[in-house]
Order: sequence, then C-alpha cells, then structure tokens
Amino acid sequence: MKQILSRIVLVVMIVVAISACDSSSEQVLYDGPEYVLFSDTLSYFPVTNSDDYFNITIGSTVACDYDRTFAVEVDDQNSNAIEGFHYVIESNSVTIKAGERAADLKIRGLYENIDDLDSLSLTLNLLTDEDLVWEEYGSKTRVQILKSCPFDINVFTGYCKVTSSFYDDYMSSTDFRLLKAEQILDEENSIVIHDFFYQNYDIRFSFETGNPLEPFVDFDAQVLGSTAEAFGTTYGNGKLMVSPLSGYSSYYNVCQNFVLLYMNTYVENVGTVGGYMTVIEWISDDEAEYLKKLGY
Repeated sequence: MKQILSRIVLVVMIVVAISACDSSSEQVLYDGPEYVLFSDTLSYFPVTNSDDYFNITIGSTVACDYDRTFAVEVDDQNSNAIEGFHYVIESNSVTIKAGERAADLKIRGLYENIDDLDSLSLTLNLLTDEDLVWEEYGSKTRVQILKSCPFDINVFTGYCKVTSSFYDDYMSSTDFRLLKAEQILDEENSIVIHDFFYQNYDIRFSFETGNPLEPFVDFDAQVLGSTAEAFGTTYGNGKLMVSPLSGYSSYYNVCQNFVLLYMNTYVENVGTVGGYMTVIEWISDDEAEYLKKLGY
C-alpha cells in the first residue's frame, strides 16, 4: 500500500529562475527559453472528504510583467475518473499573475462516490502554444485519485482474523487465528493483539497518521514466542524475536479494515529465521461469534 511519488520538479525550481519578460530587468539568473508545464507528471490525490481541494501546480520558467491564462482540458481517453461524479474541477483555466511563475489548478474529490477499491486516474492536458512546451516533459499530467478514509483507532480494535505466511513453515495446521485487539491507552494510536502467534505472547504496534499517502505501521523488536514451541527445541536464549522486515513498509487501510505487517523473525546471536507477511483483518462481533461456533 506504500505509495512512492514519481515527481518531476519544475524547471523554475531547479534553476531558481528570477527573471522577467520585461527587457528592462537588470538581473537575469535564467536566460533560456520560456516554458510552461505541470510541476508533476504524476501525482496522488488522497480523497478524505468532499470539501477539500487538491492543488495541481502549473509553472513557468520565467516571470512576466502581465497575467498569463492557460486552459486545461481533461484527456477523456486516458482517464477513467468521471468529472462531476468522482471529482470536480474548480476552473478549466489557470492564470499566472504578473511577476509570478506558478499558479494552481484546483480539483475536489467526491468522497461518497468513490468506492474503497476504486483505481481512478485523471489525465490533464495543458493547452498552450507549442513553443512554450518543453519537449522533454510534455504538456500532460496524470492524477491518481485514492479514497482515504479518516483514521479511527476504533477500526483496529475488537475481533480480527490473523493470517500469516509464517504458518506455512511452522504452524501448518493453522488456517487463521481469531484474536482480539485492544487500544493501548497510554500510547498514541497504538494497539496490542494478545496471543498473536503463540499463547501469552502479544504484539504491539502503532499507526502513523500524519500523511494519508503514507499509512505506515511501526513496531519495535519484540518477543513473538519461544523457540521450543516454534521449532520443537531451544535455540540461543530460547526467544523467537520479530522486528520490521528491512526494505518493506508495513501499512494499514482504514477503508478496508486491515493491517499488513512485513516481519523479520530471528533468534538473537543465532540467526534469521525468515521474512514473513502477516495480514490482520478486523471483523464484526457477529462474524467472530460465528467463527467461534466453528471452533476458531
């Protein structure tokens, strides 16, 4: 679920152009041609409500002593998001004011019309003179529209189903485990799941909530179980440890009520057991009661 932004920075940001189309300007740090372009060829728009606007910046390599207005059109053939249903554009034109080198096009997502599993994108085309288009970057941008439900710690408390690739290697008789998660009241945005893999061994982790495009889960190294129970014999200090798996980011999804943990298991001073993926899916009390009747 980690989203890595592929951003192409404005030429004006690269060269820090401070110039003007007015020939009377004495200081010129950028003396190349004038180009107008989107600041990003690809951006991600997390829709958390139907009120907030997302800014798409259009910039120029030079500042002029007059206003410049540019039209923007939707490339319908390369878009699957529907204008007026999935999103609204505040205006189909953008004006870069005199003396400035950038302006924002504003779009607003319609939260209620975007499904949790929708994969929506919008391609925009900047309409301008050909000589203002930098061939290397072109005149288009694509916006990936993502539904991002507001964070609520209560989504991740109560009954949950835990499934792990660890089971395939060391708990082959286990399909999934029905467990219960509780909020840790003295730790912000943190929960504990009791008896996570083995009886009397809990796991604790916390949720990063600052950036909806980075819904990451953090957890410290902790004891997952005993080596005797996991492997049938004692290794090292007898403790099977778990820590974040290097190179992978664990994450959560509020809309779909799940957490995906990438876990490194090891025994201190002995070695690594392996890297595993564990999915934790929260369910209703009614579903949990039904699973209990089935023996889970």
